[in-house]
Amino acid sequence: MLSALRKYLLIPRLIRLSSSAPKDPLTAWDQYWGNVRSTGATGDVLWDSGSDHELNGYLPKLAQLDPTLPVVDVGCGNGSFTRLLAEHFPLALGLDYSANAVERARQESAGITTAAFAVCDMTAPDAAQTVATALDNAGWAGDANVFIRGVLHVLDRKGRAAMAANLLPVVGGRGSVFLAETNFPGTPVDYVSHLGATRKSIPAPLEWAIRGLPMPGRFGAAQRAKAFPATDWTLVEDGATSIETRPLSNPTVPDVIPGYYALLRARQLN
Repeated sequence: MLSALRKYLLIPRLIRLSSSAPKDPLTAWDQYWGNVRSTGATGDVLWDSGSDHELNGYLPKLAQLDPTLPVVDVGCGNGSFTRLLAEHFPLALGLDYSANAVERARQESAGITTAAFAVCDMTAPDAAQTVATALDNAGWAGDANVFIRGVLHVLDRKGRAAMAANLLPVVGGRGSVFLAETNFPGTPVDYVSHLGATRKSIPAPLEWAIRGLPMPGRFGAAQRAKAFPATDWTLVEDGATSIETRPLSNPTVPDVIPGYYALLRARQLN
């Protein structure tokens, strides 16, 4: 009981930190990525573990995607997953609506010929056309697979629905969507405490995210059913997974957040 009370003494500090975040999400994300000094296991980015361990856990599920199609990595950030996906698909196209993120991804991916990047807001009305143009510029046309990791949980319900609708023409009849999102069962205070925050100290990458970015939510089966309605999408598989952060509590081991994954395909109407 006493430890729980101590945990909630974090609330005033969290309010102070989060109040400094820009109100406009695009400004927040572009400012965040513009200020990143380094990435990977010792870097500034909370969700970049610097390891392929998490993706390797997804590979049996990703094997159900058409391997002859390119894969679109939505919300690619610095391209850490895009580069890993490029080892398993003929092309991995990383998309982010922060121009600073895309620029960093391009720098970190120099020399990888099967990875490309473009600025795109997947909730915007012209998103599908932007994706088609980016794929065309990379020498591809037609359907594509989609990989989403840690994006939907930071969008509101309207943004999630818009993204899902925009993905329908991207996947077409042959592509699939694989998503993995944080699905932490507790409160925001429980969440940051799980990642090592105390009243006296907060791990630097976590504090930086709290200071600069919109407050994340959770994304599980209930949220997926609303964002990807059965009228448009067929659920192939879903379940629990683990989302890895960069090492926080142990300098050599990524921290883990409870998560949710789903594999979906566009419903084909006869």
